[in-house]
Amino acid sequence: MKKRRALKDPRGEAALFQRRSLVGFALIVLGLVALSGRFFYLQVMRHDEFVTRSENNRVKPKVIPPARGLIYDRNGVLLADNVPAFRLEVVPEQVPDMKAMLAQIGSVVPMDPDDLADFRKRLKQSRRFESVPLKMHLSEDDIARFAINRWRFPGVDVVPYLTRHYPYGGLFAHVIGYVGRIDADDLKRLDPDRYQGTSHVGRSGIERSYEDVLHGTPGYELVEVNADGRTQRVLETHPPVPGKNLYLSIDVRIQKAAMAAFDGRAGSAVAIDPRNGHVLAMVSVPSFDPNLFVNGISSADYKALTTAPDKPLYNRALRGVYPPGSTVKPFLALGGLAYGVRKPEDTVVSTGEFCLPGQSRCYRDDKRGGDGVVDMVEAIEKSTNTYFYKLALDLGIDRLSDWMGRFGFGKKTGIDLEGEENGILPSREWKQEHSHQPWYPGETIIAGIGQGYWAVTPLQLAHALSILAGHGIPRAPKLVMATQNGVDAPKVPVPNPPTGPSLVSDPAHLDVIKQGMEAVVTGGTGAKQFIGFPLVVAGKSGTAERFSRTTSAYDTNKNTAYLASRHRAWFEAFTPADDPKISVVAMLEAGAWGAEASGPIVRTIMEAWLATQGGAPAKPQPPAASPAPTPPDVPEDVPVPADGGATP
Repeated sequence: MKKRRALKDPRGEAALFQRRSLVGFALIVLGLVALSGRFFYLQVMRHDEFVTRSENNRVKPKVIPPARGLIYDRNGVLLADNVPAFRLEVVPEQVPDMKAMLAQIGSVVPMDPDDLADFRKRLKQSRRFESVPLKMHLSEDDIARFAINRWRFPGVDVVPYLTRHYPYGGLFAHVIGYVGRIDADDLKRLDPDRYQGTSHVGRSGIERSYEDVLHGTPGYELVEVNADGRTQRVLETHPPVPGKNLYLSIDVRIQKAAMAAFDGRAGSAVAIDPRNGHVLAMVSVPSFDPNLFVNGISSADYKALTTAPDKPLYNRALRGVYPPGSTVKPFLALGGLAYGVRKPEDTVVSTGEFCLPGQSRCYRDDKRGGDGVVDMVEAIEKSTNTYFYKLALDLGIDRLSDWMGRFGFGKKTGIDLEGEENGILPSREWKQEHSHQPWYPGETIIAGIGQGYWAVTPLQLAHALSILAGHGIPRAPKLVMATQNGVDAPKVPVPNPPTGPSLVSDPAHLDVIKQGMEAVVTGGTGAKQFIGFPLVVAGKSGTAERFSRTTSAYDTNKNTAYLASRHRAWFEAFTPADDPKISVVAMLEAGAWGAEASGPIVRTIMEAWLATQGGAPAKPQPPAASPAPTPPDVPEDVPVPADGGATP
């Protein structure tokens, strides 16, 4: 039998289609509602966010590093400048293959191993989409070669910048210092926001000590970029705030004269205006070219500087410590007057040696046979050791160290430079701390002539001398005398007030010391060094022994070269003696006698200063006859008594 065909149900099919249509229409409506809701959410509710995201794909912020503040001398002579230069920078996120890029770019722009090593270090510390310097200070040839091959290196570009330049090279290397590239350690300690876009930071000298003042605040600009990330136009600019300019108290003319006076011999000199503590000159010889460090010093150059036997990187003025020798005698004499253990007219008989009671071995004077009967003025003039042996013993080490400490010995002077050494001021406490030994009377005696444990920096002695010349009023040495917000802004003086009351209770005491120091220049050890100088000079020489020795070491027949190898030669002076305006200390690491070796350096500095004051420098007039060499103002023999009382 055939199966019967089902009859169509038009009405049922229509109802089914209607139901299905309604469901489909409802689904379409729901989809449209959901899509409209999503559109509303994205375009209305989150409009600001997505507009910003869209703009960020097109508009990029670009940091503008601030111009570093300039450094001038007291007369406006430029000492540290910013000059335009170009460097190669890399945006790591835009480089498809960093290893391949570094391998290829060397054929276009020569790369030193130091450049690549520094780049890899900085790459690890960089932020996302922050450019990293690859090579500093491109030459014109480097720029031209890269421009032709620019298409081969996406994410790499030539960027202009300002680099530091020191027009006087080594003349101010130890004062101004230098800047160097920011390294990984710097990134950890520096404010990342303030140093965005900055590649250099102060490393030494004024550049380091005044980094916060010189650096400034970065700005930024909004730039429109294309798909390759290249700038199309600048939309908005917020300029950076440049660092402040600094005016140093140093006079470049005096600094030049001081450096030339050393003639390459190792040593240091410091000149200070005792009226305000301003440093007029500060040199350390030998020096170095700070420009070598700005964009990364080569390994060969750095090795040459660090292995040089004369240590050009060593700041002798700030960090070099040496026995002061007889330069401390005027201060000690003033202490004797202040404590009342001496009167100016008190005398001591100098027979050529000084013996402690109960001891058979004695301390020799600086002159065989002694100077006879001397008072305080004569003792300073002739540098009579016996007088100061007895004075130191009468004062005692406690009062001696307390008094000399008031003049800044044994501690930092407070100069506005980092890295200053404390030196050593002999004292009972110092010896106990360092050697756990008691203090002996013989050590007090030897401390009275600037030997033994004594160690001072040239800056410390210059600071003490400026206090003495400045009527006993203590002031910290100061290098920066004014700041300036831009070249058109007025200079703002940097105050340098006294750090305490005058150390001189009786002006008559100071007059006695000045009288003795004037006698040094007119008839004592420094007599022939200032012949013809138009102003009255007060000074004192010092010849500090470097090694232990025997009596024969002071045979006057020994040649100058032999003696120079054994002595530190000092000379200190200020002028005009009645109203001092400049005080100078000079030290040679190897000099036969203090006055003969370092005295001419002091005179040259004073002549240069006199020329800046409007006076013509006087020409030295040779003496009628050359006197015999003045024996050193240190004892010929320093024996160790049986009870251990003398200094080692």
